[in-house]
Amino acid sequence: MIMSSNLQTPTTAIHPRFLALLEPIHRFLKCETPKRWLEEAAKPENLPVLLIDHCKCELKAAQTGMLMMRRYALSEEGKRQIEAWVKPYENFVYFRQDFNNHTSKQDTFNVELELKNDDELNADIVKKMVALVKEELQHFEQVLDIIQSREIIYEEISASRYARGLLQEVRTHEPAAMIDKLIVGAYIEARSCERFASLAPLLDEDLKTFYLRLLKSEARHYEDYLALARKVAATSKKEQKLIDERIEKFGQLEAELILSEDDDFRFHSGVPR
Repeated sequence: MIMSSNLQTPTTAIHPRFLALLEPIHRFLKCETPKRWLEEAAKPENLPVLLIDHCKCELKAAQTGMLMMRRYALSEEGKRQIEAWVKPYENFVYFRQDFNNHTSKQDTFNVELELKNDDELNADIVKKMVALVKEELQHFEQVLDIIQSREIIYEEISASRYARGLLQEVRTHEPAAMIDKLIVGAYIEARSCERFASLAPLLDEDLKTFYLRLLKSEARHYEDYLALARKVAATSKKEQKLIDERIEKFGQLEAELILSEDDDFRFHSGVPR
């Protein structure tokens, strides 16, 4: 079993209210971010990669929430209602279409989406994922503003192996696949929260303030994913017995990805080689 490392993270420099918020995150994760990753992340020359990858991660998080709703909870009409939600963001990231003239349309989310059926679980998925998508896209815009204000050129960079490494262990039959995807979502959000907190004291005051502001929402996203995973597992006697085992399995895998060496530095990469 992988245990928490002895790394003394900079979270001791954070206000006590944030430490209380991070306590369940630290219990959930099997290891802390390694010191060598933090040292690499704190180098000024790595700031462009850190911010660009962070920006892309916010879009991927929003896309994940969209996929969860489309795959499991929405009717065909409901799917149509959310089609355009992430298009401006995807067009910027994948096709370099101008984003400067895009006005955030957060009121777009204030619609009553049509569900696949009246099942309470579907309603809960949509409620939590709409909130997640809305916040992740807001974060995307905020990180992009920081990138542009610092005159950093937004360039395409490859994704880390982190999310791919977690998703390769997702089972292929339902409801097991859904449960595993939700557990993966919980670990990604929890790790993001832990990294924001560990990294913040090493950055300039503006970035430190920004990353600390993200902690509350990231912690809530982790809790929402985990609660949904347990709720889905409760619908199956077999999965109800396996849920803790699956959480543990993905926790061990997540820690291996974080503690093993990586050739490329990214927001969720492992130890720099």
